[in-house]
Amino acid sequence: MDFKFMLAPMERITTPEFRTLCHKYGADLTFTENSRVANLAKGKRGEVEAIQIPDDTPTQIQLSGARLDDYEKFLAKFKPENGFAGFNLNLGCSAPSYMRQGIGAAMIKRVSRTAEIVHMVQKAGYACSVKMRLGENKFEKKTGTYLNLINNVDADFFAVHARTAAQTLDDKADFHVYSACKDTGKKIVANGDIRTKEQIVDLKKSGLYGVMIGRAAKVNPRVFEFKAELG
Repeated sequence: MDFKFMLAPMERITTPEFRTLCHKYGADLTFTENSRVANLAKGKRGEVEAIQIPDDTPTQIQLSGARLDDYEKFLAKFKPENGFAGFNLNLGCSAPSYMRQGIGAAMIKRVSRTAEIVHMVQKAGYACSVKMRLGENKFEKKTGTYLNLINNVDADFFAVHARTAAQTLDDKADFHVYSACKDTGKKIVANGDIRTKEQIVDLKKSGLYGVMIGRAAKVNPRVFEFKAELG
């Protein structure tokens, strides 16, 4: 299985130009900034423009939202562009406004709804991945909320940001969770605090599907050149 290098979606960072640059240096897959599917369903200009893919850089469109009718309306009028490589569901955003609405990282507990959305997207003929955290807090992490979702949702792959929603980027990502994630039999992509070739080598040896790099790529897009060095 080919080990994948992915550029993480980052607000006001992963513009089309930056995605193309990272792909040039070796990123196999990139992602748009997060878009609210409710706004896309309504055809709001700014949101629609944000998901445009102007070249052939492999790109998944990241979506957040929980209402099935919004997804249905959006998918009915969606027309894929040349670089389009599927959709990615945002189960990682920990903003209080998202958590109150039951979307973003709050969706990790909403396993049935997440499964319905993934199935709807795939039934429309598109790949659908999930980017997620380890649950809302330490308790949800300990009880394996994230594993319950991975086990019961048939996404194309799961990018697991190894922090809870309650944690900040100052808290260290917990790479120990990846063993249990991999044991689900699903395709798992590691995300969070990935900066060095040594880390990537270890993650590849552990049998993961790939790595998703964000902040390190923001500082140095050439981090994806590690792919060529790994062979």
